[in-house]
Amino acid sequence: MERTRFDRLRTLGGLVKALACIAALLVAFAATRSRAADIGYLAPPGVAANEFPAPQRPVARIVSPRRAAEERRDALNEAGQIARALELKPGMTVGDIGAGSGYHTVRLSRLVGPAGSVIAQDVTRDYLIELARRIELLKLTNVQFALGEPHDPRLPASSLDAAILVHMYHEIAQPYAFLYNLAPALKQGARVGIVDLELPTSKHGTPIALLRCELTAVGYREVAAYQLAGDTGYLAIFSPPEPAERKSPRDIVACSDPVGTR
Repeated sequence: MERTRFDRLRTLGGLVKALACIAALLVAFAATRSRAADIGYLAPPGVAANEFPAPQRPVARIVSPRRAAEERRDALNEAGQIARALELKPGMTVGDIGAGSGYHTVRLSRLVGPAGSVIAQDVTRDYLIELARRIELLKLTNVQFALGEPHDPRLPASSLDAAILVHMYHEIAQPYAFLYNLAPALKQGARVGIVDLELPTSKHGTPIALLRCELTAVGYREVAAYQLAGDTGYLAIFSPPEPAERKSPRDIVACSDPVGTR
């Protein structure tokens, strides 16, 4: 009799644990659906992709939301180097374009402080959902999430003091359209910092000569370029075209595919 009672209690305990696990999963699922519902475009669409020339070189596939272990990137002070070069300060609004797993979003959030904000933008909704979960766990309250399109970041006009594109430029399917549609989101005096490797675009890098050509084609001007520590690559800083100087999309000429990008 005692044995039977013990078995029943053990079975009941197992059932309670199973129900608790199911309840936790349902709560997590509901929270994930809620985050997904909150993540969308922050601005109306810009100029359509078919108005622009296609890139005359390979476009790398998006393969991962993260480039390398965060501990290694911290050891190289990747975020600090970029922040210093772009003169990022508390109170600014910074766009982390192609935010992925949020390495820079998290560090920018702490840098700009409660008076500033970070807009984490990506074209992959699942990445933003996972990043939103991370931001919630870290209790960071100054981060917004913005879904974009391959040709359009879909960011509000005059919303950014600076934008960073870190190890993702080579993955932009429509670079001329994307850069053109990014420009209106940048405030007067804003800067764009692009980090990439001196590798062919097919190998997840962008030769800096090609980068300069493509940004110049859209009207951006180079401000400075730096070699970052370790294997982080280079940082090239640009200013966006003035509104009155913006070219017609039809007047943009695609850069030819330089030797070695395939």
